[in-house]
Amino acid sequence: MTPYPKAHGRIRAGFDSDVKMAGFLGGASLPAASGKGRRRFLERLRASGTARRVGEAAPGRHRRPFGEMVLHAPQTLRALVRADEIGLVVLAGLIGVAAGLSVTAMGVIAQLLHELFYNVAPGERLSGEIAVDPWRAALSLVLGGLAMGLSGLVILRFWPRRAIDPIEANALYGGRMSLNDSLIVVAQTLLSNGVGASVGLEAGYTQIGSALASRLGRSFRVRRNDLRVLVGCGAAGAIAAAFNAPLTGAFYAYELVIGTYSLATLAPVVCAAIVAVVITRLLTPELYGFEVQLPTAIAPVDYLPVLALGMLAALMGIAIMRGVTLTEDIFRRSGVPPWLRPAIGGLAVAGLAMISPQVLSSGHAALQVTMDAPYPLRHLALLIVLKSLASAISIGSGFRGGLFFASLFLGALLGKLFTGALALVAATQAVPPVVGALVGMSALAVAVVGGPLTMAFLALESTGSLPLTVAVVMAAAVSALTVRRTFGYSFATWRFHLRGEAIRSAVDIGWMRNLTVARMMRREVRTTRLDTTLAAFRRDFPLGATTRVVVIDGSDRYAGIVLVPEAHAPDAEEEAKLATILHNANDMLLPQMTIKEAVSAFEQAEADALAVVDGTDSRRVIGLLTEAHALRRYSEELDRRRRELSGE
Repeated sequence: MTPYPKAHGRIRAGFDSDVKMAGFLGGASLPAASGKGRRRFLERLRASGTARRVGEAAPGRHRRPFGEMVLHAPQTLRALVRADEIGLVVLAGLIGVAAGLSVTAMGVIAQLLHELFYNVAPGERLSGEIAVDPWRAALSLVLGGLAMGLSGLVILRFWPRRAIDPIEANALYGGRMSLNDSLIVVAQTLLSNGVGASVGLEAGYTQIGSALASRLGRSFRVRRNDLRVLVGCGAAGAIAAAFNAPLTGAFYAYELVIGTYSLATLAPVVCAAIVAVVITRLLTPELYGFEVQLPTAIAPVDYLPVLALGMLAALMGIAIMRGVTLTEDIFRRSGVPPWLRPAIGGLAVAGLAMISPQVLSSGHAALQVTMDAPYPLRHLALLIVLKSLASAISIGSGFRGGLFFASLFLGALLGKLFTGALALVAATQAVPPVVGALVGMSALAVAVVGGPLTMAFLALESTGSLPLTVAVVMAAAVSALTVRRTFGYSFATWRFHLRGEAIRSAVDIGWMRNLTVARMMRREVRTTRLDTTLAAFRRDFPLGATTRVVVIDGSDRYAGIVLVPEAHAPDAEEEAKLATILHNANDMLLPQMTIKEAVSAFEQAEADALAVVDGTDSRRVIGLLTEAHALRRYSEELDRRRRELSGE
């Protein structure tokens, strides 16, 4: 008897499926023997040329790219991970290590690029410089833009696939991400940030962290929902390491990548975030945080301006997202070749940097300076305009990166501008400028990135002030509500919308796309000819034999559906043709339709069953689907997702 009978059964079952999936068997099946018998059987297959190893091309087939291969962990480990949630937590810890190392490496590389291109002193930040050499800025951004454009042409030629980000992967593909695609995104993000484009590294952080998690999860062949959780663990570790804030990283994963919070996901996500922070703290002595003096309490009357600031930040966030789209459209309509657009955008950003270097890169140092410096209102307004333009031009022209940290920086500027203007109107300083900066920072980030609790925990972990956190939560809630009612998207989901993807969050809707008509339809379909008389039809299909019959014409093309009870009506003429009682002649389903499209087709046709054809032109009948069966399958899948979310 084995010490782990359940795991042993999973191991044996997993062994058979692994061998078949990896391409070892050429249509053969494993014998009932185990151990040495199975190994000898495989050796004979390989010797005879029937079996193939992973990555070897089958006769007449193209060889799979190495990037598509997934090396599986040993069966014993896979079975233990699938059988016990402790194994998933251990995987999450490994993902946290990978995320922490990746974030640290990317930060070091970006800093080295800044020192190389801008002659920044070691330990100094680019956006914190008082001034930069105009020629260095122009050459760095223009040449970096050319490198981005030309590399984009090469990638489009040899690797034309579009990278999938963590939100899209979890929403549509069950957490499946390509590591090779993600490495390309990371390289482009590092290049963009390294040459000084006004983009952040956070998109690259989450991309590589989630991609590594997806690769590790697939190597252990975890379930679909567990793979989605692991992708969230990768994003949590990346954000936690970037901001030295484990709770921020965890709730970033819950709100933006996994799409929901449950007790079943608590342990792995938090484990990944904490481990990533520990790794980063061990490797980098300088940690992210705000060194500011905060009031010990906030007066209740001050919460009214805080709410107004939250709404103002939401409107500004919408304007920024619209501005990026408008900039992209201007470049697209300009007629400039795509490979040249980043260079032109880089030149424009270099011109803005001559006014203020704080527009360069993501703006970490500029944010700290903004918290401390007593800027006049005119200078704050100028910085808001410059940074907004620089970010929109950088992304719109083709540089790679995100708006996470740019939204934090812009929000801090907006908060200080708002409190300064309020002090002029009220003739007294109601809300301290530093409080306005932190509240505006969080509120604007909620509008652009999403995740109200994520930003609330960022404020709490960065400052340690509970009164401030209460104000941040209020402003974040107002900002999220305003954006939801007036715009409806965060920056990531807005980009999906522009591509035609109906994704509002990372909630798993991919299963609805996988639940297609081809999977639900009944393939055994009774058919008859269009020229059949009612008398012949009654003889072939008596009452009670079936409910409906699909009718085809002389060319075997779909013609409609006949209801058997209607054909047996007493007042029907026996010599009449079936064409007189046809239904849904122009209503049909296609095998690739999703459950959502199928239900919509049933509603439009006002039918309880429709034929499935192979194409709208050929109209060859390949199956039949009833509305009742489709709704039942939909209900079953919904119940399954509910059980997964609740951890049952």
